[in-house]
Amino acid sequence: MTAPAPRVPGELRRDPLPLRGRTALVTGASRRAGIGCAVAQRLAAYGASVYLHHHVPHDAAMPWGADSPEAVARSVRDVLVDPGARVASGPGDLADPAGPSRLVEAVVREFGRLDILVANHALSGSDGTLDEIDATMLDAHWAVDTRSVLLLVQAYARSRARLPKNTTGGRVVMMTSGQDIAGGMSDEIAYALQKGALASITRSLATGLAERGITVNTVNPGPVDTGYATGEDHAAVAARFPTGRWGRPDDPARLIAWLATDEAGWVTGEVVNSEGGFRR
Repeated sequence: MTAPAPRVPGELRRDPLPLRGRTALVTGASRRAGIGCAVAQRLAAYGASVYLHHHVPHDAAMPWGADSPEAVARSVRDVLVDPGARVASGPGDLADPAGPSRLVEAVVREFGRLDILVANHALSGSDGTLDEIDATMLDAHWAVDTRSVLLLVQAYARSRARLPKNTTGGRVVMMTSGQDIAGGMSDEIAYALQKGALASITRSLATGLAERGITVNTVNPGPVDTGYATGEDHAAVAARFPTGRWGRPDDPARLIAWLATDEAGWVTGEVVNSEGGFRR
């Protein structure tokens, strides 16, 4: 067997801007306290141009309330490093079957191409136990949590097909919620069902898109402190982490940003848990 060629030091040094020249779409990036915003900031800090998707009516209906899309975009713009990179944002109701393709088209119009898709959005609320769920709850979560993600991946893959043949660097990251780990999510059956579907389809999507130079992975961020829990509930969850603290939005964001780089080019079809040792 031929010995491998010796490595030179430069080959082993990390590029400080590994996403320079690439463009990313982060969905559900509508709150400065959220995972989506943290992911967008990491991607921007790595050199990418970023399009932030938001759906303010969803957050406005939640206990935590809506944030300002302009303020979210400004927080990402503030960490841009590459002078050629930009930040744009726009609304989109991804429960609309036409919403995903319209969103991808908007990103391509803005930046000319789309390299990285982070499907971070999800429907909160409108859920319950097995005894409480009904067809309306199930359909609502299917439309937002699963159908829209698959349609986004479809539209993204079609946009990549218009690029020169053998173009590499395509990245898809979906989000799940640890519903397959011990304990499950018995109080959120509709949500757990649809997030479980994304985990299950990850390998199939990765296999189908590998020849197009696209990797597909799914991340379970574990409990992340985005402002939805307070008081005793917040303290009880914190106590179940060995470190005594919740996950912070930047914890999964670092993993997702790495998956978007060339360093992660050999990682595809995986569901990666980033839970900080959370004891279920």
